[in-house]
Amino acid sequence: MTFMTTNMDRRALLLAAAALAAGASAPAFAEEGWPKGRQLRLVVPFPPGGATDVVGRIVADKLGQIWGQTIVVENRAGAGGNIGNEVVAKAEPNGDTLLVGTVGMATNQFLYPKLNYDPVGDFAPISLLAMVPNLLVVSKGLPVNSVQELIAYAKANPGKLNYGSSGVGTSIHLSGELFQRMTGTKMVHVPYRGSAQATQDLIAGRLDLMFDNISQALPHAKAGSTKALAITTGKRSPVTPEYETVSATVPGFDVSSWFAFFMHRKTPPAILDKVAAATRAAVADPGVQERLKATGAIPVGGAPEELEAFMASEVKTWGAVIKEANIKAD
Repeated sequence: MTFMTTNMDRRALLLAAAALAAGASAPAFAEEGWPKGRQLRLVVPFPPGGATDVVGRIVADKLGQIWGQTIVVENRAGAGGNIGNEVVAKAEPNGDTLLVGTVGMATNQFLYPKLNYDPVGDFAPISLLAMVPNLLVVSKGLPVNSVQELIAYAKANPGKLNYGSSGVGTSIHLSGELFQRMTGTKMVHVPYRGSAQATQDLIAGRLDLMFDNISQALPHAKAGSTKALAITTGKRSPVTPEYETVSATVPGFDVSSWFAFFMHRKTPPAILDKVAAATRAAVADPGVQERLKATGAIPVGGAPEELEAFMASEVKTWGAVIKEANIKAD
């Protein structure tokens, strides 16, 4: 009886050991086959129609083709991108959720008294997607046709002009803040939940001007619904060289929006590597580059380490501006 019990115990131990070994190898097997059969989603922390949404969808479409998988886009707008960012920070770190990050990843920590996520600790950088100049556009009814005329008009009418943005602390807002500080003008900031909503008010004449992402602003300017005065980058864009720079009138003025992919920091490294490689391939694809350039965006791509270094630079630059100007989100 004792002999039988010993054999049974030994057998149980062997079975238990086999089960543990199988359990330990299961995640690696799942990572190896990822993303087959997975429900993938891309979280866009702003409403549909804005530059974040447009750029994210273009690259996600190509990723879906590369993987043979459908990527569902979820627009989770609000709080300057914080709502969408938090969704990804609290998502299961299984590789099924991507985030389109913007300048808010660097600035929101200075704008809000508390975040329900860690913009550095909760996210793994994947790749920059594109840099997007902002385009200074004004309503058709505003009697200005150049940056110089806008400055003169704003100085003659202090506090009477209003400018819209996609939220407090976005590059669209910070462009307006920097413009006022560098030109000695005073305007009223009107934040929206997304630039698409602000654009509608600009077209209707309820807003006077915007420093909008060129991806969102360009179609309306070309259609004559708004008037484009200049782009916000220090040099003319190779994509839209017809537009003068704000810096030609305001030396030193240089602002760009940017868009990048991030995932949960605890996502298995094998999946992070696979997504980073596929994203670089997607951004380098000629068809994707053509689509991005058609919106005014400048394709970038790059390794996770490059995005991490870029993020550190953005945190340093905009943190100083926000603190000095005492900008706070409501």
